[in-house]
Amino acid sequence: MFALLFTLLILPVPEMNHSGKIHAFTNQVIQQGAVGQDVIELQARLKHLGFYSKDVDGVFGWSTYWAVRNFQYEFGMEIDGLVGPEMKNKLVKASKGYEQYLPSGDGQTNKQGQAQGGGGGGQQSTPSEPTAVNVPGGYSQNDIKLMANAVYGEARGEPYEGQVAVAAVILNRLDSATFPNTISGVIFEPRAFTAVADGQIWLTPNDTAEKAVIDAINGWDPSGNATYYFNPNTATSGWIWSRPQIKQIGKHIFCK
Repeated sequence: MFALLFTLLILPVPEMNHSGKIHAFTNQVIQQGAVGQDVIELQARLKHLGFYSKDVDGVFGWSTYWAVRNFQYEFGMEIDGLVGPEMKNKLVKASKGYEQYLPSGDGQTNKQGQAQGGGGGGQQSTPSEPTAVNVPGGYSQNDIKLMANAVYGEARGEPYEGQVAVAAVILNRLDSATFPNTISGVIFEPRAFTAVADGQIWLTPNDTAEKAVIDAINGWDPSGNATYYFNPNTATSGWIWSRPQIKQIGKHIFCK
């Protein structure tokens, strides 16, 4: 009974505006790289409170990430950049009247709570952006997208095996107690990936990058269980050369 009561207390409460439309987040944890209606609602609520100043576009990028962290700081929460049940609940309670910041035509969900019309234009029959669903290994589509962005930004032009190896390094870090325990946490850990530092993480990945991610999730690890890799022609850190090397694939040396 206590567990049920606790669950009911932390779930976001659906909110109805004066027009009769219901606004409520879905149950997914919203994180950097996410797209769609949940992100639109998140951005609109944060903008209403003054934490977010960019366009409400349904894409969880850097501006949204820092807005989330600032909200978490101001509301005394754990600062991790992830939008889970606790933050959703606080945000819903604090942002009454946020609808003025929603793009025209947005703000409705279907009976299953999935996003309708991620960008604009008012189409409500089919979601125009992917929602988070489970994939092999329990990863979400947001995880897949973010990893594909990282693989494309870090290893496009490398042999396919090398692209799978980069994806495998991300997963190996996820399994290690030394690194963050979420895909977004691993990828956006400070100074972890060059593609994040130079912005190439936001390039649109190709199908090969996504396929490499799926192959890595399904168990292929060409890296030999590596948790680091580097390009010997461009590496500027002396520390990375001290890591035990496993193998080289293309231009990248993979190491422990």
